Amino acid sequence: MVQLNTPWRAVAAAFALNGVLLGSWAGRIPAFVDRLGLDERGLGILLLFMGGGALLSFPLAGRLSDHFGAALVTRWLAVVYLLSILLVGLSWSPLALTVALFVFGMCHGAMDVTMNSWGSEVERHLGRSVMSSFHAMWSLGAGLGVAGGYVATTAGLGVALHFCLAALITGGVLGPFLRLPWVSPIRRAQGGGQMFSLPRGALVLVGLIAMAAGLGEGAAVDWSAVFLRDVLGAADSRATLGYAAFSMTMVAMRLTIDRVILRIGPVRVARIGGALAAAGYGLCALTTQLSLAVLGFVLIGMGLAAMTPMAFSRAANDPQIPPGQAIASVATLGYGAMLLGPPAIGFIAQLTSLRVSFALVGCCALLAAALAGALRPGADGMR
Repeated sequence: MVQLNTPWRAVAAAFALNGVLLGSWAGRIPAFVDRLGLDERGLGILLLFMGGGALLSFPLAGRLSDHFGAALVTRWLAVVYLLSILLVGLSWSPLALTVALFVFGMCHGAMDVTMNSWGSEVERHLGRSVMSSFHAMWSLGAGLGVAGGYVATTAGLGVALHFCLAALITGGVLGPFLRLPWVSPIRRAQGGGQMFSLPRGALVLVGLIAMAAGLGEGAAVDWSAVFLRDVLGAADSRATLGYAAFSMTMVAMRLTIDRVILRIGPVRVARIGGALAAAGYGLCALTTQLSLAVLGFVLIGMGLAAMTPMAFSRAANDPQIPPGQAIASVATLGYGAMLLGPPAIGFIAQLTSLRVSFALVGCCALLAAALAGALRPGADGMR
């Protein structure tokens, strides 16, 4: 009989819940654009406030995680996060939506830090690499959230009712798993807080790896369809193939890559992954064929799938810095690149071309491969 009350399932449920709520919002963005009459600039500002809330939450979440335990803080954040999406659904003006998305972003970012810290504890408890499988659950959850948005739109549900149902169903299904017994260690660190948590010492290189991975993921998410349509001339219906290939590959790889990490180690996986991602972006930058470009996005998904999970796992096992603060510092660079990288890509593309921008993103993937040695476990880390 399959046991459902395992610590892995508790953390997997947290990742899935986090992904479902973000996917639910992403799937209904067009509804908010229509409701509030937003243009691209207005939507961009809203998304920046959401991202800014996440970035500001990282250091606070890291300290709360270390002070009160990652599992306990994750459970409380899950409740607040479920409530915050209701606030988003009830926003009927640009100002109200800005405030709601800032809160929503803070909840999303804070829970991201604490659930990764909790995941690292379970990883140590199990004695093997499982962090990528947790991130696979996030990707699956986000996909379900987007699919729920499609169903709600087809059924003609308003965003308020949709988000209320999403919160009730997600909390009802996944909430009991989050309550499974687990007591996180307490690590009280001295020192005052800071607005942004940045890595220091050996974690600087780990943060740069996370930054390269975040830039690569952000480029694939935000620019793949534009590249296929505007550069290669694909029809709108086929322009989504790039992101579809990328995201499906990411999920498949994250469900299986932990076994590879266990066999050959995180350093080799990062080197191979960085090379694959660089090859994918290089292929996109050079090709004129849609099929080869889609293959490029498959290579990018294969290469980047394990980068962020391995960076978080290494940060959580740093012998010098408490896990919560360490993960928060690495997340600042990783998610900062995912947030700020796509606008920078657009600026460079305007000056040169999108092919040049993709080539530069590929160079950053090679940088991650060159820095892969930073992922080698420390004396107190996992083997």
